[in-house]
Amino acid sequence: MKGKRILAINGSYRRDGITDQAVEELLLQARQLGADVEHIHLRDYPIEFCRNCRECMQQPGDAPGQCVLGDGMAEIVQKIEHADALVLAAPTNFSAVTALFKRFMERLAVYGYWPWGAMAPVFRKARLEKKPAVIISSCAAPGLLGKLTYGTNQSLKVAARTVGGKIVGRLFTGLAGKESAQELSARARRKAAALAPRLC
Repeated sequence: MKGKRILAINGSYRRDGITDQAVEELLLQARQLGADVEHIHLRDYPIEFCRNCRECMQQPGDAPGQCVLGDGMAEIVQKIEHADALVLAAPTNFSAVTALFKRFMERLAVYGYWPWGAMAPVFRKARLEKKPAVIISSCAAPGLLGKLTYGTNQSLKVAARTVGGKIVGRLFTGLAGKESAQELSARARRKAAALAPRLC
């Protein structure tokens, strides 16, 4: 389908690192398939830490709540809302997603409705049509070991579900710390490119 809007949100610290390269390879293929793509690098966005005031969660409805913090997260939320498909990406740091991506995740509280007195939140997008989503990650350990022992993919899945995404593909690249300016392998490039049609 031509003209589909694909939004990639990337929590990598390292510019042009393995995670950046994998996301760009997927988006390149998506462009060739006619999609309108955008690649958000969280390292370039002024996002504050969630204050856990839950003000955004007191507002009913399917639309994300309004956060009291007037920073770059509001723009990202609007972009998520207008996207047809999503790519969520982060390398592994200390067995989990980077602090950049974790900070972004915590600000996704706007996607929950949790009035005071209720036992648990209701996810605003739970009953709506799901957007296809791909998750991408990397780690310095061998890929299989990383997938089995690290929590990176689980966090990416939670973020995707929170914003109304349905996982249609994933790429986890291991041995990403062998060189300071490491190139994404040809095999990983092919895998990343092969994920694009699932979003388009």
